[in-house]
Amino acid sequence: MPALSFQHRFVPAKDANRPPLLLLHGTGGDENDLIAFGEAIAPGSALLSPRGKVLENGMPRFFRRLAEGVFDEADVRMRANELADFVAEAREAYALAAPVAVGFSNGANIAAAMLMLRPEALAGAALLRAMAPLRTPPAVDLSGKRILMVSGAMDPIIPADNAAGLAQVLRSAGADVDHQTLPGGHGLTQSDVQLTAQWLSGSSEPA
Repeated sequence: MPALSFQHRFVPAKDANRPPLLLLHGTGGDENDLIAFGEAIAPGSALLSPRGKVLENGMPRFFRRLAEGVFDEADVRMRANELADFVAEAREAYALAAPVAVGFSNGANIAAAMLMLRPEALAGAALLRAMAPLRTPPAVDLSGKRILMVSGAMDPIIPADNAAGLAQVLRSAGADVDHQTLPGGHGLTQSDVQLTAQWLSGSSEPA
């Protein structure tokens, strides 16, 4: 495996018609966390799964936070650019099209930040339990990008108005946003698998 700027796993494509997925774990996860999820939602897709470089009490994350729900926005911006650079490296190393990000929690938040700061890095995104990563997002053109957001109705971490606000920001930037709310909490469920797989099946045009 090539030595790239993030520790990562790569699973080669078995179906060239499916877009590659960029799998972005939540706090305390690593590059192995979402491989089975990726295989379940997109059988045959190439999977690129990096490990976040920030440690919080020994748990990997993709950017620093000052408290739960309070992000270090300077770090968010730096890390989103760093991750976008890694995606560019990996695309060259593995001959990939622009990937669709599939992020959970902290991984969904860094994917949302990448869409706002480096939209060329991603073909689209499935944001599972996402919050708005930036209080004042930059103007960006997301026309043509499909985005799935899946929130939990009983999520104790993410206020419903925060998730709704993020969906509105992405829509205002021109993205095609499908925001769904499931009856669960913050954790992923089989319903997330089914919903994301169904959404991806309409997202299989090459970037």
